Amino acid sequence: MSSAVVERRTGRTARARRADLGVSGTSHLLLGIWTIIVIVPFLWTVMSSFKTTKEILGSPFSLPAQLSFDNYVKAWSDAGIGRYFFNTVLVVGSSLILVMLLGSMLAYVLARFRFRGNRLIYNVMLAAMAFPVFLAIVPLFFILQNMGLLNTWPGLILTYVAFALPFTMFFLYSFFKQLPHDVYEAALIDGAGDWRTFFAIMLPMATPGIASVAILNFLGLWNQFLLPVVLNTNRDNYVISQGMATFAASAGYSIDFGALFAAAVMTILPVLVVYIFFQRKLQGSVAQGTFR
Repeated sequence: MSSAVVERRTGRTARARRADLGVSGTSHLLLGIWTIIVIVPFLWTVMSSFKTTKEILGSPFSLPAQLSFDNYVKAWSDAGIGRYFFNTVLVVGSSLILVMLLGSMLAYVLARFRFRGNRLIYNVMLAAMAFPVFLAIVPLFFILQNMGLLNTWPGLILTYVAFALPFTMFFLYSFFKQLPHDVYEAALIDGAGDWRTFFAIMLPMATPGIASVAILNFLGLWNQFLLPVVLNTNRDNYVISQGMATFAASAGYSIDFGALFAAAVMTILPVLVVYIFFQRKLQGSVAQGTFR
């Protein structure tokens, strides 16, 4: 090989390395900026939750004079955040169990079995993912009203399940599609029926995908605001997003900013804890893809 060819290849390799370093450096810079944008407001919110309203208005960026949890007690009991918190846990927890059960069963059937209408059901579920929520608000209102489920937890739970089901099916489809068919046949030979094969063998094998989609569904359902505002106007059944909005709006000009920041921290904390504990499963499974 001539020296000219070697020099050209060496030059291309050096340029490629410089390009990679440039892309890597730019990516890390942008991620660092984004991290600061996200973390700084959160830390300021946590710091303000330990301060009085006078301290927040007088010196918003200073440290609190003393570490007191009075604001959290006020927000939890006086503002009713505690009741809204447990309402949200009940609604989101029930919705998550139902949507994971139904979504995994639907994804498994569509991925592993061929029958008339299989493709149609899959495409309808994909189309449902692109349907804007606000366009369904009015029909949903009258449907739940006619069923006697308006302003009730069961009505809100069913609505949550309906909107989370298409994404759950779409996400889990590829996990069940990639499972080895030999395992299914071996289970049938050993005498296991379809139900036992699904729950005892196939479902545990898709655990990474199930954990990931459960986290994503939890984040979406916990932060849901539009649906409960329209479909759940009974104050006793408020979820935490409604409770936060009510707490901020009802105070008027005499709002207790310290308690408001404490309520915001309690609203954010469950989502943050869930993501921190399960982020590895989320990162490891999303890369496997979800295309048919």
